[in-house]
Amino acid sequence: KPLMLQGHERAITQIKYNREGDLLFSAAKDAKPNVWWSLNGERLGTFNGHGGVVWCLDVDWQTINLITGGGDSSCRLWDLETGKNIATIKTNSSVRTCNFSYSAYQAAYTTDKAMGHPCEVFVIDTRTVDDSISSQAPILKWEITDSKVTSMVWGILDETLITGHEAGDIIQWDLR
Repeated sequence: KPLMLQGHERAITQIKYNREGDLLFSAAKDAKPNVWWSLNGERLGTFNGHGGVVWCLDVDWQTINLITGGGDSSCRLWDLETGKNIATIKTNSSVRTCNFSYSAYQAAYTTDKAMGHPCEVFVIDTRTVDDSISSQAPILKWEITDSKVTSMVWGILDETLITGHEAGDIIQWDLR
């Protein structure tokens, strides 16, 4: 049975289920990610805090935390039980992709090439999710010199990141 979920005012940019499949998360150009019951389409909540388009989101495997990235040059971590913004990582340009690793001990996000800043990939430690993440240096960081990253996924055993690029390239990065 199809469900029509009405809760965004602008175009949807990403949707994602949690591991169990009972929750559906949606991001849009309206700056307010939402979470829904997938069974009946009831909206459970809205994550308020971004100041512009939300390009990406991901939920960890235990459905404890949500990560979002947006056009307001920020990557945000959220507590799913309370809906509160736990940490905000300020970036130099829009955050285009974000993903938790399968272990949820790490997360990665990418920024766009814009305003004189290069496209970059960041890997952060998410074992302790609190406001200290906002000021911590990333575990890994590197510049993308060719075309910008448009999609990203973690590889097997959290040892690699696979990025898809605007020019059609797919690159596997060894994180070991």
